[in-house]
Amino acid sequence: MAHQVESERLVSVFAYPMPYEWSIGLYGSKFFQEIKQNRRFVGIRCNGCGKVYVPPRRVCGPCFQELAELVALSDTGVITAFSVVNYPFIDPNTGARRPIPYTYGYIKLDGADNIFSHIINETDLSKIKVGMKVRAIFKDTAEMQGNIQDIKYFDIVA
Repeated sequence: MAHQVESERLVSVFAYPMPYEWSIGLYGSKFFQEIKQNRRFVGIRCNGCGKVYVPPRRVCGPCFQELAELVALSDTGVITAFSVVNYPFIDPNTGARRPIPYTYGYIKLDGADNIFSHIINETDLSKIKVGMKVRAIFKDTAEMQGNIQDIKYFDIVA
């Protein structure tokens, strides 16, 4: 490995490729399978406190109970926070420069108790507000790959 300084940033160059795999686990796999195969969200319910988490996780934060009850969720939700981003950067999911502006938001899906973050298909600040209803827009079935990019964005519901 060699280090170079280019315009005030450190760049590491590797002589050999460093392939790796990262597992999203059983529940993460089920989450993306449901999106790809059925175009719907799945969460997981805690039998202790009743909270529903999306994406599913293994343990309930407040109760520390192991979770196992998968539940179907709506493709609609409410915006709890958002930011219109005007700073260009390389999208780590695609390796391409993300077009700007875009809106990144926190969405509380109907039936879930936590928030889910994703792109909202609106950049005009006069047309978007906290509390607005949104609906997930998925890729065409033929384009689905079983990852977060299968959700194109969330559209504001009139």
